[in-house]
Amino acid sequence: MAEEEQSKVTVTVHGDVLETIFSHIPLHLLLPACFVSKQWNAAVFSSLRRFNNPKPWLLLHTQSIRRPQTTAAFAYDPRSHLWLRINRKLPHEHVSAALRCSSSSAAILYVLNPSEFSFSIDPLHLTWHHVNPPSVWRIDPIVAVVGHRIIVAGGACEFEDDPLAVEFYDISSRRWERTESMPATLKDSAASTWLSVTANTQTIFIMEQRSGVTHSFNPDSKTWNGPYDLRPDPNIYFSAIAFHGYKLIMLGLLGDPDDTNEMPPELVEKLKGEGISFSSIRISSIAGNFFYIHNPGEPGELVALEVGDGGRCQWGSLKNPAASDRGRVAERVVFTCSDVRLSDIGRAVATGDEIVTLGKC
Repeated sequence: MAEEEQSKVTVTVHGDVLETIFSHIPLHLLLPACFVSKQWNAAVFSSLRRFNNPKPWLLLHTQSIRRPQTTAAFAYDPRSHLWLRINRKLPHEHVSAALRCSSSSAAILYVLNPSEFSFSIDPLHLTWHHVNPPSVWRIDPIVAVVGHRIIVAGGACEFEDDPLAVEFYDISSRRWERTESMPATLKDSAASTWLSVTANTQTIFIMEQRSGVTHSFNPDSKTWNGPYDLRPDPNIYFSAIAFHGYKLIMLGLLGDPDDTNEMPPELVEKLKGEGISFSSIRISSIAGNFFYIHNPGEPGELVALEVGDGGRCQWGSLKNPAASDRGRVAERVVFTCSDVRLSDIGRAVATGDEIVTLGKC
């Protein structure tokens, strides 16, 4: 018995050592550690605050373009530089309609058809809400969350009387309301394809990606403001905007559409692929100081940009896990971007969704 007791060794890890260990563990694998003890729980959250803060996840949603329109979800965690697969299924109501997200508006994933408007605004898009559609039928609208309202603007079908029509859905009262139309200067570009969109809890900002002309809309006062020209340099030919806290950040591509010197040359070539022009790129998902850029014609590679303190830029390249061996994507691809926390991971586990590590980029 004495020899057996002597063979048992207990190692206790305390304080900064434990927190340092946790700083090297991917966010989705930290959840079990929270339930070991109160000490471990405190160490996990202290580590996330002090050593390796969570960063916005890029979520890549694919949907087959042929029936059955099956879906898949992938996530990139820049904190751990890992691609993940989220094994979940969308409710059956979605399979007959296209998944969408408004250009660079990163908070909402939605499905719109003549009989229903379905949307999800939680970080991992685990919960879906199904409501009546807006009164104006739209093909490519701007859709963004502003506080407790969902703004749906522009993108109307040709047979509609007002291509600039704006409606918002109040999540609290569960009612649609028609409001002032978009400014007439946006008539030729009133679709999410041509606009960059960002919002805080009070205001939505809409920028023409080519010209940089920007307008804002406040759903409380139901008024539009602008136009503003936010470009600090007239040579910026493509731009996008995002909120980072209380700051409005603009990302601009400077130079000629066929040549840019700001992005590292090797990343420029990856975005261009076999094409000769740089003008078809899309900044599809933005969260705070993170920008994810892709070329719809060359979907095998994505470019990530993190803007640090003092405006320092850190560029990187990501392999698209949904791309085939030939670099093409066989499905419809939609990007969103979310601040994912441990509580969101816990919700996914509780609902039976599985998050699987695919590997480092």
